[in-house]
Amino acid sequence: MLSQLNSSPAELKRIAQKIRINLMTMIAGKGKGHSAPALSMADIVAALYFGVLKLDPENPAHPERDRFFLSKGHACTALYAALAERGFFPQETLRQYYAFDSQLGGHPVKGLPGVELATGSLGHGLPIAAGSAYAGKMDAKPYRVFTLLGDGELNEGSVWEAALGAAQFKLDNLVAVIDRNFLSSDGPTEEMMALEPLADKWRSFGWAVEEVDGHDPGAMVELMSGVPFSPGRPSVVIARTVKGKGVDFMENQRWWHNQAPAPGSEQAAECFRQLECRLEELSKQS
Repeated sequence: MLSQLNSSPAELKRIAQKIRINLMTMIAGKGKGHSAPALSMADIVAALYFGVLKLDPENPAHPERDRFFLSKGHACTALYAALAERGFFPQETLRQYYAFDSQLGGHPVKGLPGVELATGSLGHGLPIAAGSAYAGKMDAKPYRVFTLLGDGELNEGSVWEAALGAAQFKLDNLVAVIDRNFLSSDGPTEEMMALEPLADKWRSFGWAVEEVDGHDPGAMVELMSGVPFSPGRPSVVIARTVKGKGVDFMENQRWWHNQAPAPGSEQAAECFRQLECRLEELSKQS
């Protein structure tokens, strides 16, 4: 049966922290993965999976489920951790990350329960999500389509082609979420290819725009519970985040975009110390 969870703001913060711990367990356990971009989106996926999306973990292919496409597929460990936490598969499955013949690859693999599409080639998520939303309109289905993009990914022309098309076809069942951490793999976004004024750019393409603290999952649930922001227009949420959020030596550091602590290293131990201390603090606050 489809369900939309109603987690409290405090619970959402704890879930996001569990997602951070589990994603770093995968990454540090194998010494492979994109640490910083996964950490930055943990609160976003916590908000989506535990307060926004209508899903059925027992029937992942339910025809009326909300769809979620992770366009920034290189940060898939956060998605894997969220899916396990939501009950799409057992937590033990996370141990298969990067194992031979595993469905938990370095980018999402279709076939893993809850994963809609193999993604990671940047600029593909929004076009595919727009197509799915258009199909939903044609078939008069009630589902909504969400996609999460990195801000560096907005350099791809296909993103803006899809943005034009989504507005043209009045896809108000489509929601794009931008992980706005201001730091791409090559450097600060505003030095590589300036995006600001980003909200105005999306408005000029015909989208309804809202901005939010991307590390406040309660605020994101409240905001996205009101989509579409404007009837007849696609919605975009610009979620302001910190790359590497939760691990101080990774925060706002470009080098950690596609790097992982070595298994058993002092860096890995410090990473878990910080993340687990924060979870303990959040648990005491409840």
